[in-house]
Amino acid sequence: MSLPAAYLYLLLAIIGEVVATSALKASDGFTETIPSTLVVVGYGVAFYFLSLTLKTLPLGITYAVWSGVGIVAVSIFGWLYYKQPLDFAAITGMGMILAGVLVIHLFSKSATIH
Repeated sequence: MSLPAAYLYLLLAIIGEVVATSALKASDGFTETIPSTLVVVGYGVAFYFLSLTLKTLPLGITYAVWSGVGIVAVSIFGWLYYKQPLDFAAITGMGMILAGVLVIHLFSKSATIH
């Protein structure tokens, strides 16, 4: 698989995980049908595309990007949709997470195709 395809699959995995995690709150302990369905389908999509990504990219790098970008995206969704505040420390920490993802991709030889 090509590197662009691997990153497309990783993006789809991140989107699936963000949808699922964001819907988890609305599922109200899996008592609400539509959000509960989004959780199950979203995680299914996330893990399917994550498994495809792992055919090309290393596990540690893939997981770092998947979880790091997912953390930031879910936090932004929670801030916008659920009106959950993000203070300076939270924003700073998420900035460091994104900086870590950038460092991996800009400077690490571990982030290459295998």
